[in-house]
Amino acid sequence: MNNMNDNLQEYENPIEYDKENDVHTADIPLIASWAKKVTGPIIDLACGTGRVTIPLAQAGHQMVGIDIHAGMLARAREKAAHANVDIPFYEQHCTALQLEGMEQSALVYMVGNSFQHFLTNEAQDALLAGVSRLLKEGGLFIFDTRFPSAEELLEEEHEAYWRSYEDEQGQVIDVFTSATYDPVSQVQKNVTVRRRKKDNTVVNQSKIDLRYVYPQEMLRLFSAHQFKVVASYQDWQGHPLREDAQDMVYVVQKETGM
Repeated sequence: MNNMNDNLQEYENPIEYDKENDVHTADIPLIASWAKKVTGPIIDLACGTGRVTIPLAQAGHQMVGIDIHAGMLARAREKAAHANVDIPFYEQHCTALQLEGMEQSALVYMVGNSFQHFLTNEAQDALLAGVSRLLKEGGLFIFDTRFPSAEELLEEEHEAYWRSYEDEQGQVIDVFTSATYDPVSQVQKNVTVRRRKKDNTVVNQSKIDLRYVYPQEMLRLFSAHQFKVVASYQDWQGHPLREDAQDMVYVVQKETGM
C-alpha cells in the first residue's frame, strides 16, 4: 500500500493552495443537488481546506470533513470559523477510515481527483472499504478522477505552461508542469514548477504521483466492494461519460445488506 504522506508536497502551503484552487467551483452544484436528497451528516473525504465543505454547510447541510493533512485541516477550521459555520474536521488516513463517534452518512464525497492519490490496488481497496464503513445501507459515494485518455497520459515530459494565478501578495504566478507515465503501474509522475511572472523566479516546485484507472477497471472495483453505479458523467455538469472525456465523475451506491 502506498504511503500517502510521501505524496503531499502540493499541500505544504494551504494559503497558497487556496489562492491557486479556490476558483474551481464546478463540482459544488452537482454535489449540492445530491445533498438535497439526503438527511443527516454529509462527509467530505480529502476535504483539504474546506473548499466544498464550507459552502455546503452555509447552505444548511450538516457537514463533516476528513483529511490526512494537519495543515490543510487547520486552514479549513480557520475558514469555517470565519464563515460562522460549525464543521467538525477529523485527521484520518483515507485508507483507514473509522467513524470515531460520527454517525454513518447517507452521502460521502471526494473531489479534486483525490481518488488518484491511491496509487495501488490495495490502497484503492482500503479506501472503498473505509467509505463503505462510513455509509449507511443505500448511501451514496460521489467522486471524480481524470479520464485516462492518450492526451492525458502522454503529457509533455518537458516543462509546459499550464495556468496562472495571483499569490497572497498579488503577484502573478505562472504554473508549469511536466509528467512521465508508467503504463505498468498506471502511475503518472508529475512535477509542478511555479514561477513569479515578472522575473521568472521559481517560488515553488513540487512532485506528485497520480494513479489512473480505466472505466471497465472501475466497474470491477465497484463490484468487488458491493457498490452499484447510479450515474457516471464526464464532467461536473452531468454530461454522459464518453470517449472524449477529460474526467470521470461517479455516483455509486452501497448495496443493502452489506
